[in-house]
Amino acid sequence: MVLLLHSYLLTFFDTAGTLTSVANLTGKVNKNGEVEGIDKALLADSVATSVGALAGTSNTTSYIESGAGIKEGGKTGLTSVTVAILFLACLIFAPLAQSIPAFATAPALIFIATYFMRNIKDIDWDDVSEYAPAILAAIIMPLTYSIAYGIALGFIAYVVIKALSGKHSELNSGSIVIAAVSLLYFIVA
Repeated sequence: MVLLLHSYLLTFFDTAGTLTSVANLTGKVNKNGEVEGIDKALLADSVATSVGALAGTSNTTSYIESGAGIKEGGKTGLTSVTVAILFLACLIFAPLAQSIPAFATAPALIFIATYFMRNIKDIDWDDVSEYAPAILAAIIMPLTYSIAYGIALGFIAYVVIKALSGKHSELNSGSIVIAAVSLLYFIVA
């Protein structure tokens, strides 16, 4: 049960973080900070994950590298098809790629991290109850090697800080539920 909860949280937070970052690149975030059409994207991602699991593959998910294709002008399904064909062609090079030491891939990972950091400008830096959970999440991610842990702790901190600072009215039911499930996961795990 704990592993299943962990898997759902990990997938949800990884996907939500990636979709939000990619949506910022494409201008699909409205003036209220909401991602337009995120319900369709989450549905597509969850269907792909379920079909992948039934096929016996590892977890399928959206990936932040989509931002590179989007920045170059790819905004249709043809971009995804092209990437899929190129990934398939790379299968013959997989053994060669595995021979590359981890320290050699670090610059690419740092470059990908910069896509996430672009969104930091949107934080309300005048309100500690807004920026403290965001900074906590950003610090926890590299320390735990998990985007999901960072986001989960960010949600918990957001709800706790808003409640303790008397800003209960700024909390919505979604944030409270996600924080409660995250807290339950950390307690049980």
